[in-house]
Amino acid sequence: MTVIKGQGFTVEIIRSSKRKTSAIKIQKGQVYVMVPKGLSRVVIESLVINKTRWIIEKLTHQQSLLALPAKEFSSGERYAYLGGEYVLSITVGLKPMIKLDQDQLIVSVRDQSVANTAIIKALLINWYKQQAVVALKLKMQHYASIIGVQPTSITIKTYKARWGSCSLSGALQFNWKLMMAPESVVDYVVIHELCHLLHHNHSPAFWAAVSQYCPDYRTHSVWLKRHGARLEI
Repeated sequence: MTVIKGQGFTVEIIRSSKRKTSAIKIQKGQVYVMVPKGLSRVVIESLVINKTRWIIEKLTHQQSLLALPAKEFSSGERYAYLGGEYVLSITVGLKPMIKLDQDQLIVSVRDQSVANTAIIKALLINWYKQQAVVALKLKMQHYASIIGVQPTSITIKTYKARWGSCSLSGALQFNWKLMMAPESVVDYVVIHELCHLLHHNHSPAFWAAVSQYCPDYRTHSVWLKRHGARLEI
């Protein structure tokens, strides 16, 4: 294993005869630089120096995520929903269910004397998915009429590192975890995907269209990059 030292971090060099370009990847607090087999160490070190600020920002972000306490799915925990925070309240009911009531997210279980962690987690995920189906469909219809496009379908999916997608056929897909983001961020993602019906790329023309319908799109994009990994149940 070949490594080079950065400013407070080490970088593992991974060489490949199949690579034509260089790329830096950060995974679980470790920095990797993937480079063509014959690239000199001097060039690699220069690449790392030029990317030092970005590397430190990514490492800091990952460390902050690792420091987040694991959810216990118990009363008193707070859950985000379209920019608001709601306190989880576990109650006893005739059947497992969940509802939003003022500043509380109320989950009913049949028996609080037994472990209900898996049930509560499943109820929460299902509830967020149901909200996503309604909210994202309404937002899609609203902005589609403004932009002047017509998607062929809309589907709610579970993604790890994607918020939405648009196929060449005009089918839109959205990550239900968006329901934990501020509403303005959700609007940006919907507009972003709808604008792909005008431009199936990320060309200047595409970003000009996004800017026309969402002038603050850069702010929302940055928010997702900084906080998106926290949108988990």
